[in-house]
Amino acid sequence: MSGGSADRHDAPTAPGARDGGERAVAVPDAAVPDAAVPADRAERERAVGDQSGASPVTGTRPGHGPVTGTPHIAAGPGDFAPLVLMPGDPRRARRIAETFLADARLVTDVRGVLGYTGTHRGEPLSVLASGMGIPSVSIYATELFRHYGVRRIVRVGTAGALPLTVAVRDVVIASAAHTDSSISRVLVDGVSLSHTPSYGLLRAAANAAGQQGEAAVHIGPVFTSDHFYLDRPALFDALERRGTLAVEMEAAGLYAVAATEGGEALAVLTASDHLRTEEALSAAERETCFDRAVRIAAAALLGDVRISP
Repeated sequence: MSGGSADRHDAPTAPGARDGGERAVAVPDAAVPDAAVPADRAERERAVGDQSGASPVTGTRPGHGPVTGTPHIAAGPGDFAPLVLMPGDPRRARRIAETFLADARLVTDVRGVLGYTGTHRGEPLSVLASGMGIPSVSIYATELFRHYGVRRIVRVGTAGALPLTVAVRDVVIASAAHTDSSISRVLVDGVSLSHTPSYGLLRAAANAAGQQGEAAVHIGPVFTSDHFYLDRPALFDALERRGTLAVEMEAAGLYAVAATEGGEALAVLTASDHLRTEEALSAAERETCFDRAVRIAAAALLGDVRISP
C-alpha cells in the first residue's frame, strides 16, 4: 500500500519553458536560511511557539478571530493562494514548485513541511506538503481553509492499485473515499459520514483527464487506511468487489475537512505500486511519474481543461 514516501531528491535545476510555456524557476533550498526563509519567519515562529490551540496569523478572518503563523505553518496573511496543490512528500512539493510554478517562493518550512506560492498560467497557485496519514493532512488542510483563505485543495499523491484493471503509473481520481478511520464517526454524533470530493473539481478533473493519452486515468472510489502495513487480504478482496480502485492514507481526511470548513477538495493519485502484482516504482521513478496527475489537478483547480501534452 502506498500513501507517501521519503523519495530521493536531486539538486534543484532551472529548466526552460515547461507546461504551456510557463517558466520554471530554481527554488532556494530550505536548508539555506538566508536564501530560502522569509525574513520575518523566525519572528513569526517565536510568536507562535509551541501552542496547540487555535493559531494566530497576523490579521483577522470573520468568525475565527486574529489569524503571524499557525502552530504548523509559518506563512503570513496572503502568502497562500486560494488554490493549493497538496502532495504528501515535502520533496515532491519542492519539485512541483521548481518545475510547475513560475516565480515560486518559499512561504513555510516548519517541521520540514515545505510550502511555496507562485503562479501557473498567470494565476496564483500554491503547493504545500501534507505529510502522511489522516491526522497530518487534517491539520494542514484545516489551517489552510480556516486561517489562510484557501478555497480549493487538490491532493496529488501516490496510491497502491487494487484491481488488475489499474496499472502502476495509472492515474486514479478519487470520486469517494472509504475508510477504517474514526473520522467518519466523530464529526457528527451517531452518523457515519460519506467522504466525497467537490463535484465541480471532480468534473473538471474528469474533463482534463479525457485529454491525457499516455496512460489510463480511472475515476472511482479509493480506500483511505490508517495502517500503511495493513495485511488483510479479505478486506482488500471485499473492497475490490465493490469497485474500489486503490488504497492510500489521506483522501478521506481531506474530504472530511473540506466539508467541515466549507472548502472544496479532490484527490488525484498516481498508482506507485500494485497490491496484487507487487510491482512498484523505484524512489527515483516516484519523483517523476506524477507529472500527469499534477497537470490534471491544476486544471481542476483553475477550472481550465486545456492541458499541455
